[in-house]
Amino acid sequence: MKDAPVQTLAAGRPVPTRGMVSLLAALAAIGALSTNIILPSFPAIGAGLGVSDAQLGVTLSIFFVVFAIGQLIVGPLSDRYGRRKLVIGGLLLFAAGGVICSLSPNLTWLVLGRAAQAAGVCAASVLARAIARDLFEGETLSKVLAMVIVAMAAAPGFSPLLGSVAEQFVGWRWTFATVSALGLILASWYALRLPETHATSRRTPLAIGPVFAAYTQLLRDARFMRPATVVACVTGALYGFFDAAPAVLIGALGLSSLLLGFFFAATVPVVFAAGLLVPKLSGRWGPQKTLQLGVMLSLAGGMLICGVNVQAPTNLVGFTAALCVFLFGMGMANPVGTALSLAPFAAQAGAASAMLGFMQMSGAALGATFVTKLAGLSPMAALGLVVVASQVLSIALFALLRQQPPKPYAR
Repeated sequence: MKDAPVQTLAAGRPVPTRGMVSLLAALAAIGALSTNIILPSFPAIGAGLGVSDAQLGVTLSIFFVVFAIGQLIVGPLSDRYGRRKLVIGGLLLFAAGGVICSLSPNLTWLVLGRAAQAAGVCAASVLARAIARDLFEGETLSKVLAMVIVAMAAAPGFSPLLGSVAEQFVGWRWTFATVSALGLILASWYALRLPETHATSRRTPLAIGPVFAAYTQLLRDARFMRPATVVACVTGALYGFFDAAPAVLIGALGLSSLLLGFFFAATVPVVFAAGLLVPKLSGRWGPQKTLQLGVMLSLAGGMLICGVNVQAPTNLVGFTAALCVFLFGMGMANPVGTALSLAPFAAQAGAASAMLGFMQMSGAALGATFVTKLAGLSPMAALGLVVVASQVLSIALFALLRQQPPKPYAR
């Protein structure tokens, strides 16, 4: 499939090409990739800087916090000034943050570098969805977002394996440098491939009052909140799995750290398969029913994980099968929920994408926290409980918000 000329993008809705979709997927995925890639290097980083794994946990916390809050700032800025400068500038800041991490003499500099990485890469992540909304609509938007969100969900699955391999061959400092190089390559690709996609005529003023009002209206609008809460809940369950996986797979099921990385990577095709199925199901049943089916499958996966924990807590095959049911449902619910959240808000795509991203990262932080805080439960039981509880919550909120009429959105 040959890419359309760049100059046709401003004239109307382009036909999505492989190159364009791959670029948007890469923009969305690099943030998720950089979240987990350092996990296998924790022992080496701790030894090199003289700190414990527990102290290194702040490098993850600061990344989540800055990433979540940064999206709320980037979204309105992009609605006012456009996407292009923020994406390129953000990726350059991300690359600089990686260099700071690679040269860090102590934990303080490493935390500062991780904060810079998060502040820069959040622009690429949140604006990948906004750019897709700028360019496409309807069923085409759903198809493109399916690929973008699948890449975003799959990246954390590949990143521990990539981090493990990089740690063995080049060391943790060069791992950060390599991630920085990827950021520079992606910035160049974007600069050469896409022009500005947010037309000047559709830009909105930038002021604290209107920005606050825009976010408030989104939070009060059932058209946004119904699918967005589903996305936040399935994301929370997914990151609960990432947090619990080492204890479950290494501690309970006896895998090595390298096999853990391969296990993560082996689950990625399940998410891809679900994402490929979403456009077909949405075309046949509609996006709302497809979203509900994804949530129900995620809930079933969580219940199966609980069942495995009770019946056969050392059964790798049983756990893997139950996990795949959850991942398949998550892979369906995430992209269609994202498309439904953004579709009604063309002029505010940046703000809507930012709020959605904030809710996703908040869900991720809560899911990971609850898995670790459920004292007295085995890691597998805690994971199953978090998955079930999050999906039950999303079902309840989805039903509750249905009773709210859509709010008129201020232009």
